[in-house]
Amino acid sequence: MAWSERVVVRDGVRLVCRDWGGPGPAVVLLHGLAGHAGEWDAAARRLTGRFRVVAVDQRGHGASERHPHDVSRAAYVADVVAVAGQLGLDRPVLVGQSLGGHTAMLTAAAHPDLVRALVLVEAAPGDPDTRAPEDIGVWLDSWPVPFPSREAAVSFFGGGPVGEGWAAGLEHGEDGWRPRFDRDVMVASLAENARRSSRPAWRQVTCPTLVVLAQSSFIGEPDVDAMLEQGPQTRSVCLPGTGHDVHLERPEVLLDLMEAFLAELA
Repeated sequence: MAWSERVVVRDGVRLVCRDWGGPGPAVVLLHGLAGHAGEWDAAARRLTGRFRVVAVDQRGHGASERHPHDVSRAAYVADVVAVAGQLGLDRPVLVGQSLGGHTAMLTAAAHPDLVRALVLVEAAPGDPDTRAPEDIGVWLDSWPVPFPSREAAVSFFGGGPVGEGWAAGLEHGEDGWRPRFDRDVMVASLAENARRSSRPAWRQVTCPTLVVLAQSSFIGEPDVDAMLEQGPQTRSVCLPGTGHDVHLERPEVLLDLMEAFLAELA
């Protein structure tokens, strides 16, 4: 099944979505930092038989506006609200990985009447991380761009489905393959996370939530315990043998969990 490109404009910023159509409740898929909507293609194909599925290239990423004037957390949240409103998505389930999960959580906190439920993949509230922007900048600077070939990019990103998923986010130019984002925009997108805790936002989330964690997770057990204690409608699952990109490593297992969770909502 193919998707249709839908464009949402908010505050002068162009957001490009992959609209897979489908019957039933709406599901909005949000990628992580430096990612792209195509990471969710496998999930969208499977879900679209029973759900209206939309995957978003978030501001600064993929086919969306590459140099948005605002990369605050509030801007990312407002984009999700605009996508839901302009595409007619009634109380969508928000599914987000990493920073996309953080955006989903903040959206549910600020707009409880808008969000039916959350699926947070390798995402959780946390304390300020002053090193996050610098660490991300160092990581992005380590990319040997331009990559001479797509195969070289796949290899650099670890090969297999994870390498393929990251390489799919690149664009081909005269000198090789480059990211479809600006490095400084990515670093700036983490500025608020470096100085502000998101734990108060989590206490405002009232909808059912599924938290899916990797075995080698970025998220510590105390953070998970706090989420479960504060969120009575929250459950967590850890997938063995996985890393941060669990949605690329074990998409079928993740989808089994998501479908069971969504079926309970229905």
